[in-house]
Amino acid sequence: MRMELIQPFINAADAVFAESLKGPTKIVDVEMAEDAYRRKGVAALILIKGDIEGRVILDLAPEVAVNVASVLAGTAMEASEQVVRETVCELANMVIGNSVTLLNDQGFHFKVFPPEVHMNEAGLAGSADTEALVICIETPCGDIFLNIAMRYLHRRRAERSAVPALD
Repeated sequence: MRMELIQPFINAADAVFAESLKGPTKIVDVEMAEDAYRRKGVAALILIKGDIEGRVILDLAPEVAVNVASVLAGTAMEASEQVVRETVCELANMVIGNSVTLLNDQGFHFKVFPPEVHMNEAGLAGSADTEALVICIETPCGDIFLNIAMRYLHRRRAERSAVPALD
């Protein structure tokens, strides 16, 4: 597990949730997962490929997504599948946007794919050689789960180590 690749997502999520949801956040649970991720509500999956690769899953219960949508809109929102999906994707975009800035500042080059919403019962699979960090963040709107699995691309790492040092 490379914390230097995961920490930007944790920092971005904490900052985005605290600012946009207008209240304190708290990490209440952290665990390592090697199996497919079983979502707890509606999940947005974001893939990242390049010097680093992996995926981030943002997962909210539908009622939490409606609470978030209400705070973001500044008015009470009606619960609907569309509101839930759009809220999960918007929150995922906000977290990823902030994370990408932090990772770009570290010199990584990669492509971020748009969020894909998952509401089916099947688990979201990771890769066989990447373990994931699952974090539960308590927010004023309810618990939000973040599942992060990132690693250095093996080919890139091999290329970097094969370059001779300059004298």
